Amino acid sequence: MAEVLVYVDHVDGAVRKPTLELLTLARRVGEPVALALGAGAEKSAATLAEHGASRVLTHEASEYGDYLVVPKVDALQAAVEAVSPAAVLVPSSAEGKEIAARLALRLGSGIITDAVDLEAGAEEPVATQSVFAAAFSTKSRVSKGTPVITVKPNSAAVEPAPAAGAVEALSVTFSAAATGTKVTSRTPRESTGRPELTEAAIVVSGGRGVNGAENFAIIEALADSLGAAVGASRAAVDAGWYPHTNQVGQTGKSVSPQLYIASGISGAIQHRAGMQTSKTIVAINKDAEAPIFDLVDYGVVGDLFDVVPQLTEEVKSRKG
Repeated sequence: MAEVLVYVDHVDGAVRKPTLELLTLARRVGEPVALALGAGAEKSAATLAEHGASRVLTHEASEYGDYLVVPKVDALQAAVEAVSPAAVLVPSSAEGKEIAARLALRLGSGIITDAVDLEAGAEEPVATQSVFAAAFSTKSRVSKGTPVITVKPNSAAVEPAPAAGAVEALSVTFSAAATGTKVTSRTPRESTGRPELTEAAIVVSGGRGVNGAENFAIIEALADSLGAAVGASRAAVDAGWYPHTNQVGQTGKSVSPQLYIASGISGAIQHRAGMQTSKTIVAINKDAEAPIFDLVDYGVVGDLFDVVPQLTEEVKSRKG
């Protein structure tokens, strides 16, 4: 069986969920080989093996933390040369897409970004993408070189599949460009205790109907009862009610959770482009003609200030 190289997104050995999803998808088209780089790379091996990695290639060097993406591209190129994989899978984050694009250019290969599904093809893996603001789905494959594919978070359920996970040290020679852009400082992001927006299984978002920064406490309360991330529409962000980092939409972040709850959001195409691939969509809006209701699985016509607190209390009572 052909091997599929999976780039590991981890923090000091703690593997992030999108990588585990990639391992699930990789098993559909071949035998997963994981590549873990930087501090704690070897510590990630047990988790990767538990989720299907037959081999774990590791390389720990200060360059991965001290400089931007080029050292990681150098390592991925070395891994491709060592493994000769049928495809390379990378999480579809901002950094992941830059790494993938640089790698594809070096390999002279085609690239597919923001895939939402992957299946075995007659020759190359076939990727599904949501395009034109998620109005259509396309299937495509790379016809030249080693396919490089980035996959959006929450595109597949994580499925454990214990494998050998043999740890192997990868030999990497950094290019002259690897130390071109140095990281001079870092500021830790303040933790809210909530999941990362793009990786969350449940997202609760508020829009113009929330009518003020102070009222986002209602949205946050529902999110916390569900263990969800908090999102916001562009209108809410532009009004200064919630940080831009939480904006969902064409000019914000794209999310694809199992459950998306839109409160006080009209459903303009700009917002829909960022959440339309959600598995189940629930909308709460007092305007029965709001465009968001054309998209949803379940809709509640009512004032969010009445509906959302009741929903929060119901969730809490059932969990209690």
